[in-house]
Amino acid sequence: MSAIPLISHTHPDSVFACRAGQPIPSSQFLRDVAYLARHLPNKGKVLNLCTDRYRFAVGFAAALLRQQINLLPPNYTPSFVAQLLKTYPDMYCLADGEVNLNGIEVMNYPFTTSTAETEQSIPLIPTSQLAALVFTSGSTGQPVPHPKTWGSLCKGALAEASSLGIQQNSGLAILGTVPSQHMYGLESCVLLPMQNGLTLVAEKPFYPADICGQLSLLPQPRCLVTTPVHLRTLLADEMDLPGLEFVLCATAHLAPRLATKAETRFAAPLYEIYGFTEAGQVASRRTTHSAHWSLMPGVELLQDERGSRMRGGHIEIEAPMSDLVERNPDGTFTLHGRTADLVNIAGKRTSLASLNHHLNEIPGVIDGAFLIPDDSDGELRRPMAFVVAPGLRTEDILNALRKTVDATFLPRPIYFVETLARNSTGKLTRDALMQLVTQCAQ
Repeated sequence: MSAIPLISHTHPDSVFACRAGQPIPSSQFLRDVAYLARHLPNKGKVLNLCTDRYRFAVGFAAALLRQQINLLPPNYTPSFVAQLLKTYPDMYCLADGEVNLNGIEVMNYPFTTSTAETEQSIPLIPTSQLAALVFTSGSTGQPVPHPKTWGSLCKGALAEASSLGIQQNSGLAILGTVPSQHMYGLESCVLLPMQNGLTLVAEKPFYPADICGQLSLLPQPRCLVTTPVHLRTLLADEMDLPGLEFVLCATAHLAPRLATKAETRFAAPLYEIYGFTEAGQVASRRTTHSAHWSLMPGVELLQDERGSRMRGGHIEIEAPMSDLVERNPDGTFTLHGRTADLVNIAGKRTSLASLNHHLNEIPGVIDGAFLIPDDSDGELRRPMAFVVAPGLRTEDILNALRKTVDATFLPRPIYFVETLARNSTGKLTRDALMQLVTQCAQ
């Protein structure tokens, strides 16, 4: 049976993580993991809600040692967690703060470990061991699990490093604004440093001043893992930005103009990661240099009458894609948007991603989103839009959109709001927009 070490930091004194700018050696991480593993409840599934990324990593690793499976749902609403508990009655929660989950055993993260802990060797985890279940919501609203083995997660972390040109054991410090519980955060902020000898950063800052402050505490080299929404907010502030090796973005469409601005302000390249839950990360690109995506090592794009699928490399299945993609002769591919985002009105077609892109490109629009009303009853309904744009009028938005969007898709009405209820990864759900419709109609 093949196995992969828990971490690639081979020297006990090598820096595994940083908190508040202070280094945490790999030997301390291994002691913390061993201590926590001995004290975890004797159950099979863990919901790791630790907000501190170092504690999340300790909990994730301790669960591996106990052969427990980490559950990564898309949200933690009472109804969704109740569904998980019904499906997995052997589930418990690990948390480093106050949580209120009815009917679920909650273990508080131990903030002190035994001083008697001895030096620990680096554990070997079987590649075939099921490490996590990552969930998407299916068409019925029921949680749909996608299993991830330890081998696939580790190979994905190595493939990501290769695709981004990251040197092994370089000590690169990785600061992320995304939660560890999201697949992007798990892959790029936890597993990437664990499997490439890099430095994990415990903090997950949100506000621009906090992001800059945390980056300034980190030694060079350092990078920022973020989302387009977080990046837009950060760049809206005119403060001086710390120097970086690169910026990494994912989870939503990134406007080329924003990518260019980020590279100028940070004086560093910006890369995007493309992935989806079934396969994980599969491709990357430097947005300012190309609209095409380059597949990660070993990954292959298949296209036939059954649609598009990804396989090979760290992907252990043939993973069907929900996005419309076009394979290019040089082996790259072009992304045209999600199948579910296709908009067809009066015989004309576009995509929701395209509409949102043109809306957010309008000078003065801080944030914006289209909503396509349900037309399942056969009645034709126009798109509507929500914008955060102080100082602009409806006519300003429409006049700008007329230059780039067919008149069929011009939104009516346009609602001006103070903010859009995006989640921790910058995504905006249809349910959140429907709630805005109700509020704006009152």
